[in-house]
Amino acid sequence: MADGKGKSNHYSPGKQQNEAGFGKFIWNGSTGEFLGRTAGSWFKITVFYIFFFAGLAAFFGLMLFIFLLTLNPAYPKWIGTNGLIGGNPGIGFRPMPDQDKNVESTLIWINRNAETKNSYWAEELNKFFHKFYNKTEQGRAPRNCAYGGDSSTDTQACFLDITNMNRQCSKELSNYGYEEGEGIPCVLIKLNKIYGWVPEPYNTTEDLIVAEDHGMPKELLGRLKDLVAKNDPMLNTIWVTCEGENPADRENIGPVEYFAPHNKDEQFQGIPGYYFPYMKQDRYKAPFVFVKFTKPQNNVLIQIECKAWAKNIKPDRQYRLGSVHFELMID
Repeated sequence: MADGKGKSNHYSPGKQQNEAGFGKFIWNGSTGEFLGRTAGSWFKITVFYIFFFAGLAAFFGLMLFIFLLTLNPAYPKWIGTNGLIGGNPGIGFRPMPDQDKNVESTLIWINRNAETKNSYWAEELNKFFHKFYNKTEQGRAPRNCAYGGDSSTDTQACFLDITNMNRQCSKELSNYGYEEGEGIPCVLIKLNKIYGWVPEPYNTTEDLIVAEDHGMPKELLGRLKDLVAKNDPMLNTIWVTCEGENPADRENIGPVEYFAPHNKDEQFQGIPGYYFPYMKQDRYKAPFVFVKFTKPQNNVLIQIECKAWAKNIKPDRQYRLGSVHFELMID
């Protein structure tokens, strides 16, 4: 039967039957079942899953315990060429761009008329040096090292005194060169830590022939020849060079100066070998060298490549081993 609008008034029990069936599934008073199971059934399945997941957790814990037994907290399981890191150290630089904004950026962009913007670069270097001032560190005190004298041992690191830093790249003089109007930035270059790695310096005439074949700059090569002739202890050094990657970059980069924390009175173009090896010694601090760009061309993007030089450092531009790339732009 239909009303005047054509709608049927015929009674259909299907919907009410579905609602009654679902309600009976939730709770069936005649059988005492809740969601299709009796209280005893729910108890059994609950106990089963408690033991099942407890067994899984115990098995995982046992496997983790056995795995940790194979590790030593004092040193890595795989060392040198046996490990993923290998025996060819990479190079890092500071300050780095904001990785939260662009993780792939390597551009140091300085605006000589924007003091606030440039303060970011100086603050990044301050963060790096903060650990050098940590007076709460525990453990054996570092030793005083020098060329021809003491060097780092397996249990005692060499003291790295950044208060001895040349003022040309100091916070006090011009905020590492990033102060407003300066435009002569200092970039920190360091080797990435590899456990047990010891540099093999170029210290013979034959070694210098190999270095020349690998592309060592002539200026550095000439200095090393003088040191080899005198058998100078300073040969025990990882030398660092920074140049423009392309001919135009080499023209725009301008003069480059190098300053190391162990020598505050004059330039020094490398990292002393007596800071190695790194063996997780107490209070160990990674050595570094500051590179100062004294007159870079303004308003030009300069591609820069810095390399470390030692017999067991093989520069690899593709994988950035033994070298590091960054850009510098000064407005």
